[in-house]
Amino acid sequence: MNTSPSDATATAAAILPLVGGPANVTSVAHCMTRLRLGLADRSLVDEEALRALPGVLGVVDDDTYQIVLGPGVVTQVTPEFEKLMGAAGELAARGAELKAEQRARNATPGKLLLRRIANIFVPLIPALIGCGVLAGLNGLLINMGWLPGVTGALAVIPSAFLTLIAVFVGYNTAKEFGGTPVLGGAVAAVVVYPGVAKVTAFGVALSPGQGGVLGALAAALLGTYVEKWCRTWVPATLDVLVTPTLTVLVAGLATLYGLMYTAGEISTAIGTAANWLLSTTGPFAGLILGGLFLPLVMLGLHQALIPIHTTLIEQQGYTVLLPLLAMAGAGQVGAAVAVYFRLRHDTSIRTTIKSALPAGLLGVGEPLIYGVSLPLGRPFLTACAGGAAGGAFVGFFAMLGDRVGATAIGPSGWALFPLLAGNRGLGTTVAIYGGGLLTGYAVGFLATYAFGFSRQHQVARNRRRLVRGPWNG
Repeated sequence: MNTSPSDATATAAAILPLVGGPANVTSVAHCMTRLRLGLADRSLVDEEALRALPGVLGVVDDDTYQIVLGPGVVTQVTPEFEKLMGAAGELAARGAELKAEQRARNATPGKLLLRRIANIFVPLIPALIGCGVLAGLNGLLINMGWLPGVTGALAVIPSAFLTLIAVFVGYNTAKEFGGTPVLGGAVAAVVVYPGVAKVTAFGVALSPGQGGVLGALAAALLGTYVEKWCRTWVPATLDVLVTPTLTVLVAGLATLYGLMYTAGEISTAIGTAANWLLSTTGPFAGLILGGLFLPLVMLGLHQALIPIHTTLIEQQGYTVLLPLLAMAGAGQVGAAVAVYFRLRHDTSIRTTIKSALPAGLLGVGEPLIYGVSLPLGRPFLTACAGGAAGGAFVGFFAMLGDRVGATAIGPSGWALFPLLAGNRGLGTTVAIYGGGLLTGYAVGFLATYAFGFSRQHQVARNRRRLVRGPWNG
């Protein structure tokens, strides 16, 4: 849902004083749904007032302070927030002074690694979504025999990005780890250059794209360390010539004669493991993946799966894991509907559910997680049960040989339908995924309705009904 420029400005202006004002903000960024702020002192945040702001769907206190605004809205509010913060140079200078202290205080090595992985891959998601939709549309046109003069062009457009995605990964990797981004992209380009077919490593001829995004990430990371090492001893007068040359040479040779082969073996193992897991333990794998994904999202650990999704899309044309994980959102929706019916007299939480449910149906689960199920406790667990049931449903059909995948990452819920792909035709794929969603909705609803509230909660609810009288329902 988009908002007008005036609404975006008003939202940004309302948020800024509640997070401690400009002096307390050290960095500003956003992902698909959240405004991510670095804060010098989190005790200055008025979280209660922040949650009550119209348009704010929830907050997450993690390595950065994250304000959930929803897709589309966050991309409009962020630049308005940055304008209020002042010139970009002033923000960068203030951030440089406090960034190290903030990270040391709030980020463990594991969190920092996941944040860096997210910073590499999350900026690529819009292109993955756009190319995924086009690839799915082209497949539909080909299957239907429609517009044969257009399908060739539609095949080229999404394939171009997926062919060169390694270059973008290399660019973002060098940028994130303090190197020169274009050098990271240059080294990563070795992975996809057609001429690598003439190179032999470990007795085997290399193939363009071997190692994929993992090889590109490793190549750019190595290039960044080579570049930093060079800058410690190369004289300033020769730096502009020697440092880039050695960076590209050393990292490029290491990529050709080691990283591409190694990363290729790892990438192949990931694809093989994913297919084996679903073909042999489909329902169990789906149950575990669907049931645990909400806690992963809550902890921010789901970012670690992005390179795996991207690798599977590169190899097979789709990721078989995302539809399983998307079932967690279905369980969350079912649980929220049950809470809505059970807490008929809780106006506040019913209003939250009504405003957050459309986003939940489209796969944006944070508003329901942080605004409904997690604060109530048990509904979070019963939502996980719904996700597990939906995942087991999709996994069962995968074990029978009917694999369901997604051609891009990012969307889930109903928004994933245009991105679905599989090995049994679009109709079968859509039916299985839709059946999984319905299963997740149903089990999440029933489990929450029956077991989502403690005995004490029931007693308090009955007392309220006695006070209100039977005429009030």
